[in-house]
Amino acid sequence: MTGHPVLRRLAPRLGTSLGLLVLLSFLVYVGVEALPGDPVTSRLGPTATPERVAELRAHLGLDRPVLVRYGEWVAGLFHGDLGRSATGQPVTAMLSDRVGNSALLAGIAIGLLAPLSLGLGLWAAWRRGRGADRVISGGALLLVSVPEFVVAGALVLLFAVTLRLLPAVSLLPVGASPLSHPEVLVLPVLSLLFVGLAYATRVIRASAAATLTGGHVEFLRLSGAPGATLLRRAVLPAVLPVAVQVWLVTGVGFVGGAVLVEKVFGYPGIGELLVASVRTGDLPVVQALVLVLGAAMLAALVLADLAVVLLTPRLRTGVAR
Repeated sequence: MTGHPVLRRLAPRLGTSLGLLVLLSFLVYVGVEALPGDPVTSRLGPTATPERVAELRAHLGLDRPVLVRYGEWVAGLFHGDLGRSATGQPVTAMLSDRVGNSALLAGIAIGLLAPLSLGLGLWAAWRRGRGADRVISGGALLLVSVPEFVVAGALVLLFAVTLRLLPAVSLLPVGASPLSHPEVLVLPVLSLLFVGLAYATRVIRASAAATLTGGHVEFLRLSGAPGATLLRRAVLPAVLPVAVQVWLVTGVGFVGGAVLVEKVFGYPGIGELLVASVRTGDLPVVQALVLVLGAAMLAALVLADLAVVLLTPRLRTGVAR
């Protein structure tokens, strides 16, 4: 294959991701259609007459074959039309604010994750085998095995119930932005951050420790290079590709973790909407949300690959060293 080395390396990943997205859209549509429950009955109630049920089913297009409806649904995706919910509202409008709120939550968590995990991982590796390393590595090992909802419960108990510093739930006035009430963001962000921070710190610490024991660093050390030079010239170039990849992969985990965290705090994001839609049997909304979550995860994985290629000279130039 000819072309720029970056494109040659990423083209297979992009093709695979697009194929997976198409497959995901089909599985999501058919799978949700196969779930028990009827959106028409849920909307009209058990006392609705058969004529009224048939009328609404025809109005919503549910009386046509599944493949026909899937084709129309996919065609609508290209125009930003995700269909209509069982309540008659456009799904795109229902998701617009929710997607922004969830992206804000994950964005703040990733923004804090990057510098904290890099600093802690480098510090633990630099002090490997000593007290600071044991504290950081031990704390990360403990936190990485704890699910987000357990961390969320502990944070609520400490900061909302005991200290009364922050709200236990993240309820907002209708139409209000979380940025206008930043206190509602603190506990959900911390709940996502702690588990992700533990994993990222452990990976960065392992990569930095392996680099510090390598021959290149030993040569610089014997040449009298100060610690800052070792970090800048040897450790950071080796660690950053790994760090960026783990940050983006952790961001993918934030997307899944946000479903639980948003439900725990009542935060108005797509996770909270997904749980509510599953409970009420609002299948068009469930289909759209699962597709959005899957597309976000695939996009994050492609970005992780792109970041690794751009930060690794031999991959970026296509010249093996």
